[in-house]
Amino acid sequence: MNTVQSKVNVEFILLIVCAVLIQGCSQINQVKDVKDGPGRELDVSSIPDAIPRMEPITVAGNKNPYTVFGKTYHLLPSAEKYRQVGIASWYGKKFHGNPTSNGEIYDMYAMTGAHKTLPIPSYVRVTNLENNRSIVIRINDRGPFHRDRIIDLSYVGALKLGFADQGTARVKVQALMPETKLNGQLVELDTQIQPQPETRRKIVDLPKLPRGGVFLQIGAFIERSGAEILKEKIQPLTSLPIEVLQYKNLFKVKIGPIRNNDRLTMLQKKVNEKFGIAPFILWP
Repeated sequence: MNTVQSKVNVEFILLIVCAVLIQGCSQINQVKDVKDGPGRELDVSSIPDAIPRMEPITVAGNKNPYTVFGKTYHLLPSAEKYRQVGIASWYGKKFHGNPTSNGEIYDMYAMTGAHKTLPIPSYVRVTNLENNRSIVIRINDRGPFHRDRIIDLSYVGALKLGFADQGTARVKVQALMPETKLNGQLVELDTQIQPQPETRRKIVDLPKLPRGGVFLQIGAFIERSGAEILKEKIQPLTSLPIEVLQYKNLFKVKIGPIRNNDRLTMLQKKVNEKFGIAPFILWP
């Protein structure tokens, strides 16, 4: 009887130990996720989705093929008709402020992501299949290099899709065609409308710049540190003033004023070739 009782007691203790260990592991994972976030509440309603637009495929970030952890990856020749279902994860402040695969600065508060084989840049719609939430992001990085994951989102992307706390979610990823809309809606690549050849070849001259000039916006960040890092990286490209200005809850990096069309075009090209960023013009 004592032997049986002792055996039962030992098994009961082992069960308690296992339960504690499992709970402990769970808590460690939760702490890790929280630590990789900003450590504060964030209102994501003020952060818009990425807007697909025509951008050149950058040299940086598009080495083909490339090898990571002994595995070789071959890039897709185009994002056209890309669609996949799988596991998404996210990355946060550990990489915040560091260069992405194409040389841009990773901003955990921007609507961006990483993919192993899509061309950089690409635009995709990501839908959380557990709650049907959907976002549009811009691919500007490589990863995730885990066998069971198909895409890595920024912290804000995961927050908007509702899986920042648990770390991963089952999602559907669909490529989007830049700047093409049908009845006000973005057209997915598998239903894209091809522009006419003469439209592709048409060169549009910039209008005459105003006397006070224009500005180029290079980036916008929720935290000033990310904007300052980008400013430092852009500085060697131009002698023009570069400022970090706060507008509502964003810190924007702007170059200017620029009063010459040739200089404006040249600077746009430099920034794009060096960092893969497509700056846009701010008109007064």
